[in-house]
Amino acid sequence: MRDEWEHAHTDYTVPAQRQMPASLAESETDWRHHLEHSTPNGWLIRHSAMTEALVSGKPLYLLHTTKDIDAIRTSRQLHVSTGCLVGALYCSPLTSQPQGLRPHNLGAYLMETKPSTKPLVFEVTPDAPIRPKGIDYLHLGAIHLRTYQRYQSFLTPAENEQLNRAVLAGLRAAAAFLDTALRNAAGHTTPAPAFIDMLSDAIAAVPFLGYLYFEVLSEYLMLHSATPETKTYAQVGELNNRLYKRLAFAAVDSMGQLFDLARFNPRHHRLVQLIEGIEPALGPGAGEYVRRRLSHLFARTALHPSQDAGSLTFQGADLGTLQEAAPGLIGQMVFREIRYMDRYRHLYHCFEKSKALEAWDYWNNEGIPTPFNGILPKGEIGINPVYPCSSVRVWAAEQDENGYLHPTQEVLADFTPHLASWWAPPRQHNGVAP
Repeated sequence: MRDEWEHAHTDYTVPAQRQMPASLAESETDWRHHLEHSTPNGWLIRHSAMTEALVSGKPLYLLHTTKDIDAIRTSRQLHVSTGCLVGALYCSPLTSQPQGLRPHNLGAYLMETKPSTKPLVFEVTPDAPIRPKGIDYLHLGAIHLRTYQRYQSFLTPAENEQLNRAVLAGLRAAAAFLDTALRNAAGHTTPAPAFIDMLSDAIAAVPFLGYLYFEVLSEYLMLHSATPETKTYAQVGELNNRLYKRLAFAAVDSMGQLFDLARFNPRHHRLVQLIEGIEPALGPGAGEYVRRRLSHLFARTALHPSQDAGSLTFQGADLGTLQEAAPGLIGQMVFREIRYMDRYRHLYHCFEKSKALEAWDYWNNEGIPTPFNGILPKGEIGINPVYPCSSVRVWAAEQDENGYLHPTQEVLADFTPHLASWWAPPRQHNGVAP
């Protein structure tokens, strides 16, 4: 169990250490070196302001936006959510300056686009320098699968059968693309337009691929962007989060009302248009980057490290075999399928609290009061609600005309090991802009 959580975390200040499937054309070390040294903003992977704040051991200031400040004041409790941080209060960094607390560009974006929310400022005083290990939700598949297998008795036989049929049907529908991705990870080269069109078609059957597709493009934009806006953020140690927000909202109709990456599936021609609309110079290279990077990440996140990416095939394989060979993929599919069951709203805490408890235990043993989204250290950071060796204070805050935050009134509330109520997006895979 601990090995799975270790596998799902990344420390970008040390060399890559994950075990990988055999036959990959490029290793995690190869990619890390390329991203750090061959992209304009790659130096921020290791030296972001957030990472430096974590390892300093000094108090951290974090921004959280809420619509429920009155409920927090009344209950004197702070609950955490699931999602990319498993079981943490979702925040973004703040930098203390003479003018006030300066929001990270992610936090500034959230306040601009959610004017009905109230900013809260958290001061987290750690007991020691914090290990900069971020959790990568793309690597949680094996944990999702193990959790389901542990609690599958909570489902009826008919519900388990329904789940197995849905997962197997998705695998069969997408098998040709899944095999193509593995062959590309092992060194075969499929033309980028054909590869991405196959990917787009496969996302309806395997929604996890939409998340992988989006995260690859987010990485591409943040690391390769050379606009004045991006350079301004880089000067203060921040990757530009606004880029992938623009991508999501341009690619999918009404993404602002329903942020669901299962609907992110642009075909190649549309992909190039989208990237050129954000930063024209990056359009020509986007397709080939997706082909190489997504193939590599798919093999790493889908397969058990004991497997050989060059020989495994999804076509014709039974579900039991794939649970052993590709637990990461099967777990991600189960996780996204089970939440649409009628009874899951009542079972949500059984499945998700189990994962949160394991994450909290891992973070406590690793000295992590503030876990962050470790796909990249881009500014999505949370607060571990049960870390025993740090103090946390919270204030309501006001923003001045220059964008700085100023704490106004302390909020008397304690973190509790409770998860916010479950919500699942409506089941749909359409809405992609033409």
